[in-house]
Amino acid sequence: MSELRKPHVVVVGGGFGGLQAVAKLRRAPVEVTLVDRRNFHLFQPLTYQVATGALSPGEIAYPLRAIFKRDGNVRVVLAEVSGFDLDARELLLRSVSPVPVPERLGYDTLIVAGGSHYSYFGHEEWQTWAAEVKSLESALAVRSRLLAAFEAAEAEPNTDLRGAWLTFVVVGAGPTGVEMAGQIAELARDTLRRDFRTIDPRRARILLIEAADRVLTSFPPSLSAKAERSLQRLGVTVLKKRTVVGIDAAAVTLEGRDSGPERIASRAVVWAAGVTASSLAGRLAELTGAERDRAGRVTVESDLTLPGHPEVFAIGDMVRVRNVNGEPVVLPGVAPVAMQQGRYAAKVIRSRLRGREHGAFRYRDKGNLATIGRAAAVADVKGFRLSGFLAWATWLVVHLWYLIGFQNRLLVLIRWSFSFVTHGRGARLITGASTPGEHGPR
Repeated sequence: MSELRKPHVVVVGGGFGGLQAVAKLRRAPVEVTLVDRRNFHLFQPLTYQVATGALSPGEIAYPLRAIFKRDGNVRVVLAEVSGFDLDARELLLRSVSPVPVPERLGYDTLIVAGGSHYSYFGHEEWQTWAAEVKSLESALAVRSRLLAAFEAAEAEPNTDLRGAWLTFVVVGAGPTGVEMAGQIAELARDTLRRDFRTIDPRRARILLIEAADRVLTSFPPSLSAKAERSLQRLGVTVLKKRTVVGIDAAAVTLEGRDSGPERIASRAVVWAAGVTASSLAGRLAELTGAERDRAGRVTVESDLTLPGHPEVFAIGDMVRVRNVNGEPVVLPGVAPVAMQQGRYAAKVIRSRLRGREHGAFRYRDKGNLATIGRAAAVADVKGFRLSGFLAWATWLVVHLWYLIGFQNRLLVLIRWSFSFVTHGRGARLITGASTPGEHGPR
């Protein structure tokens, strides 16, 4: 008699949630297929360090196949999901490389971890001038723009135009925006201060724009205030209660006050304001009748499954979860949420295989961390509010712990140690990614 077929679990997305789901299923009596349009897992919390030359791309990315090379029941497919056939329990795929992929992939259980991307609030044209740092490709583009701005300022004889090149604007004062602004300030004031002959990089102007009344709104107000003071010590100007109404090749325009709209000349803008869910969330909502919120997140049941489809889980930034009262709750868009949901989905699948019941998903908040600069950070961990060097050391340990691959952990630790001692950044390369000069004449 032939061996019975093992249940097939398909996981879409090799981010934090998808990776944890696969890791917890690799010893289970199932066949697992991981589908992703990239062949690597990206440690997104550190992409801003690639964008500012502190780390190289390979130090925060790890090949998916290498992660699961010893797990015979795990298969990796390089492809993009183009749709779902929930009745037939099949994924619709399309190729993202010269290698063809099957048009359909069947499953018994599906876990969708599509993630999110930055929202430009209906102004997608701003993306041309204000790149984000959520993906590796965009982080490299931002790195090229930042470094090319200093090069352009060095070559620019006109003082006013030189000032525009040396004005850096970060939109959004969440953790990514705060970390990005702090890193740009350190890049200008420490790393590059002796590299040029005509300009003094220390005179660069770094602006952090936030529509709310404080930075880091997910942190307690006391830590927000400390983070803002740390930014100011680095030379960052924080503009609160200001809304961006326009971005073009030459400037950022803020909403009008008594004297009308304010136009800030800048040729290097970084976007870190607001996110919207993956388009996969919208497709699942249409097929299942699940509700969606304004950010595009699909509403899942308390066990992270779609309404009427207990075989389909959706996790991570693309979902909001119903609580015990049936009310949808938006959880923080951070890695620990996705990781806990990935582990939970795998646990439910294993429980079903044993015929056991399972409880509802419960998020255990482990706190918030954000770094501002050299030996400066804020941390809100289980009621303990830390700032300064102790918070920074905590941030270092946590990020090294969650980084995938021993080699990457070692390389990042060496790189950070070298940077701390020398103020240097070894990945200050202008690559083929877009630079400010490509967007029109000066």
